[in-house]
Amino acid sequence: MEAESWANFSETSDSEGCLDDLNDEENFYASGDIPKLQFRKDVSKARWIDDLEMAEVVERKGGMWTSTGIVRRGKIYCSIEETLFLAEIGALHLLDEDNTPFPLKYIYNKVQEKKNGFSWESFEAYKHLKALGYVVGRHGIPWTMKTDSSAQDSTDVNERVNGESRESFIITEMFRGMDINEVRPLFDVYPPNSKFKKSSPGTPCFILCLTSMQNMNPFSQALLL
Repeated sequence: MEAESWANFSETSDSEGCLDDLNDEENFYASGDIPKLQFRKDVSKARWIDDLEMAEVVERKGGMWTSTGIVRRGKIYCSIEETLFLAEIGALHLLDEDNTPFPLKYIYNKVQEKKNGFSWESFEAYKHLKALGYVVGRHGIPWTMKTDSSAQDSTDVNERVNGESRESFIITEMFRGMDINEVRPLFDVYPPNSKFKKSSPGTPCFILCLTSMQNMNPFSQALLL
């Protein structure tokens, strides 16, 4: 499961490390237009971690981090869609081992690998929601976590645990009852909110599900058209 890949590794604090920043994302995308690439004076930096299939932010700048990335052990980690989205708008550089920014093509290839079922269509959905000003996170993945650090070993960062919620199970089973295959909750979507807090995000206004038209009977396909 995707939630397993997004390891719920522990953190010693619920601090998001960015609550004092202004959330300027709405100003970035208020027009609904997202250019392929922009150049900014202040750019955050991150490194890709293959084992987690996420990027660890090593230098944070700007207010978008109030609603982007999950927090574990005081560090911020970005999903592939968050990484590409921020790279496209020039707000993030994904660095190689020589501290040289990867080209966008490198990140595009990461999306095309379709690991954990994530696809280009999923990224397009994420980008569209962000353009509308929504706060978007992977379904079933907590923005932050509080755990007893004394009960966790430092190697727990690579542990895979099941973070899928009961709501996810109910929704998936509901669609299965309609004979629609490969339907899964993908994103928790929250209304635009400049005061969004990862430590208390509230209830999503809706959950975006991804469906596949493959291996579906004609009746099920008709329900989606």
